[in-house]
Amino acid sequence: MKKILLFCALFAALGFFAAHAQDAEDAARMDIDQAVEYALKNSYQLKSGVIDLEIKKRASDTAWNSLLPSVQASGTLNRTNEYTDQAGAMAEMLNPLFSAMHIPPIPPHEETEDDHWSVALGVSLSWNFNAAMIQGIRASHVNYEAGLLTWEQTQKQVERDVRKMFYSLLLMRENLAIQQTTLRNAKSRADQSEINYRNGRIPQLQMLQAQVAYENQKPAVLRQEQMFAQNLSTFAFLLGMPSGAKIELDGSIAAEFVALDADALIEGSLGTRLDLRLLSKNIDALKLQLSALDLSAYTPSLVLNYGIQPAAAVPMLKDGTDDPWSDRGSLSVTLAWNLTNMLPFSSSRQQAKDLKANIAKLNINMAMLSEQAKMEIQQKVDSLEASRVAIAASEQSARLAQAAFDMTEASYHNGTSELLDLRDSEAQLNQAKLGMLNEQFNYLSGLLDLEFSLNTKIQ
Repeated sequence: MKKILLFCALFAALGFFAAHAQDAEDAARMDIDQAVEYALKNSYQLKSGVIDLEIKKRASDTAWNSLLPSVQASGTLNRTNEYTDQAGAMAEMLNPLFSAMHIPPIPPHEETEDDHWSVALGVSLSWNFNAAMIQGIRASHVNYEAGLLTWEQTQKQVERDVRKMFYSLLLMRENLAIQQTTLRNAKSRADQSEINYRNGRIPQLQMLQAQVAYENQKPAVLRQEQMFAQNLSTFAFLLGMPSGAKIELDGSIAAEFVALDADALIEGSLGTRLDLRLLSKNIDALKLQLSALDLSAYTPSLVLNYGIQPAAAVPMLKDGTDDPWSDRGSLSVTLAWNLTNMLPFSSSRQQAKDLKANIAKLNINMAMLSEQAKMEIQQKVDSLEASRVAIAASEQSARLAQAAFDMTEASYHNGTSELLDLRDSEAQLNQAKLGMLNEQFNYLSGLLDLEFSLNTKIQ
């Protein structure tokens, strides 16, 4: 029985390690650039943006179709309820004259079903043109150009968010590693204190304190492990990976400082910022709408209509007449001018006033956005400089905390320091390490935000 239980335990252990080895094998190892590249190809947000851009591109490429004429073809088979024998009526008028002239009379026509039917065909062409249509075509092109800017902005935003989340996960992983190391240290102290207690070197209370400290840290580490796994799953979803996909992060938080000149960045960035360029395109689109509205009000429209309508009666078709068809089509050329739209109180002129007001508002927004951009860049550069100084201070603090912890740990093992002193020293060391990592994350995150604002790479 013991052999069976031992075999089952060994089998279960082998299965556990095999499963973990398989998970590690299946996990996709990614560095930050690979994560960005994958997101740009598979992100659900970008896939939706591609469809929007294709719609605008198709509208721009085919905007000229507003100049196409309208062509309509028709065919009509008609049956009259009552048949009017016009030839018979004419024969009745002429037969007395024919009789006086000794000419044989025209025989009466016998009505048949075919006499009620006739065939008519038709092809019509209609073409309307106003100068405002040209502005409409240009507006479609501007709308597509604005869509390109929106698409570029979405791509840059996805790239920035992926990089920031990647660094955030690295920070969480480092934090988890620190907590796991602290937990292992607590486990080692608890085990050592138990050995020391059995050897009579320490009292039972000190052993119990070490064991309690270890047990108290286990739930917190477990929660952080679960949170880290959940955030990894969320990150995989944002990248566009299938459900259940696993990622292994390849990288570390290491800030590389960049010399920044706020005035130079402000001077060179206003022409490249996507938000300013997009707002400029929106102003252009409104100006085209205003121009189209003015042209439709102050210029006439040309209307060209041409049609052919051949028609024939069924009996004439059956009689084999040389040309049984008659054409009822026509050609017309019309200049139409809606004079009402020229009146200053008309709905057309009111729409023009609204467009002018909106253009003025967007110009104000452009000026305000430009000033905000200057202030934003200056603030981000100042924040990066503050983070750089804080990183240097936190690195020095971490070195001092490490030295203090090493000395306290040695003193604790020699029996000259209490467990509480060691735990306080370790907590200060962890706080210093996390402070340094947080400042490095803040610097990297701020640098990504600055690059997004400038629409350019700094590093």
